[in-house]
Amino acid sequence: MERSGEGGSSSSVSGDSTLLPLQNPNISANSTAIRRPRWPTIDGPIGLSEEESIVYARRFYKFGFLLLPWLWAVNCFYFWPVLRHSHSFPSIRRYIVGSAIGCSIATVLLSSWALTFSIGGERLFGSVWNKLVMYNVADQLGLTGWM
Repeated sequence: MERSGEGGSSSSVSGDSTLLPLQNPNISANSTAIRRPRWPTIDGPIGLSEEESIVYARRFYKFGFLLLPWLWAVNCFYFWPVLRHSHSFPSIRRYIVGSAIGCSIATVLLSSWALTFSIGGERLFGSVWNKLVMYNVADQLGLTGWM
């Protein structure tokens, strides 16, 4: 059976053949192994090796405890392939998951503190509010008299 397309080319199609879905030639059909990314960082082959990644992930994780929770966020972003694939790079994963948990807790605490002050204000804190806010420090120190 022959078909001719719009461009005048012809191709033969047998009536007994079945169409198979396209498969990735790099993955065997019998493989049940969990796929893991080849690189632990978001920048792929130009990034860090697995050995270097352990050192950097550990540093970012530990320095996050020095009241620098943004380093936890950087750690989660930079090592996103490790966080995304659950069974990849187990030696690095504990630092990245710890950073994700620490960043989440720090975000919740900082957001609740900021919302408490911005929404509650003087109604919540009473007369102490004037000592807590920073926008009247210049008035308290007499720095606005020259204006």
